[in-house]
Amino acid sequence: MKLLSFKKNGYSGPGILRDSGVFPLRQLGFDDSVSFIAAGPQERQRVEKLVISASPRELLPLETVKLTAPIPRPSKLLCIGLNYRDHAIESKMELPSVPTVFAKYTNAVIGPGEPIVLPSTTQKPDYEAEFAVVIGKRAKRVSRDNWRDCVFGYTIVNDVSARDVQLATSQWTLGKSFDTFAPIGPHIVTVDEVPDPHTLDISLSIAGETLQHSNTRELIFGVPQLIEYISTFLTLEPGDIVSTGTPAGVGLGRTPPRWLRAGEEVVIEIEKIGILRNPVVAEQGNREQHPPQQ
Repeated sequence: MKLLSFKKNGYSGPGILRDSGVFPLRQLGFDDSVSFIAAGPQERQRVEKLVISASPRELLPLETVKLTAPIPRPSKLLCIGLNYRDHAIESKMELPSVPTVFAKYTNAVIGPGEPIVLPSTTQKPDYEAEFAVVIGKRAKRVSRDNWRDCVFGYTIVNDVSARDVQLATSQWTLGKSFDTFAPIGPHIVTVDEVPDPHTLDISLSIAGETLQHSNTRELIFGVPQLIEYISTFLTLEPGDIVSTGTPAGVGLGRTPPRWLRAGEEVVIEIEKIGILRNPVVAEQGNREQHPPQQ
């Protein structure tokens, strides 16, 4: 099952993707995607049967709706730094002995097709293709053997980063949380459709050039370890997102560095999950070619 959020004619809410149509969930009492996630697996199975049996007239044609971030305002958007061996090496940082966990604020969240806005306050905006886990229930101190019990599904995150701001101090939060710097989507694929999340190809391209290409088998800390580690310290809630890190190929690691530029489109594809596309634009009033490549 693929859970999404959308807008159409003033309506906004969650839906289920079936073929090329969207089954709206508000008619079943779900005002947002988190309420559906929190309803649990039995309710999910009931809804799935309704979606499968729905007639074509009960579906909205996909091309008539505007997709938004599947979870527009997650209560937590947790990210993992340096979690692909090759990315840690290109960043000239030591391999971590425990996961490097940081957060992005929800003002950064945008959906598929929405623009990544480059403000004048960074000259080094970078891209990061990431495979992300969506939490399905309240969970604390989860054993790595039971990780799947608390996962709803998977999605794609672009952990856009202002490298000059991020690396100005030891704290990454500001450089990771600019407005629009967390594209998420296009939907959430439920856990049952991805038997093993550690065998998925992941790639990022701009203007037809592949800049990142790897596989989730290269994760230093896999999904079970991440959930066990994070839930040791804080309670995970339905709709929380854990973005598992990015592989090598980011702009910072290239010679010369390759920063995002207005007019480009960033395309991330993850096997079994989908494709996330976002255009890049300059902030209004910031019309210069942005940023210079150096």
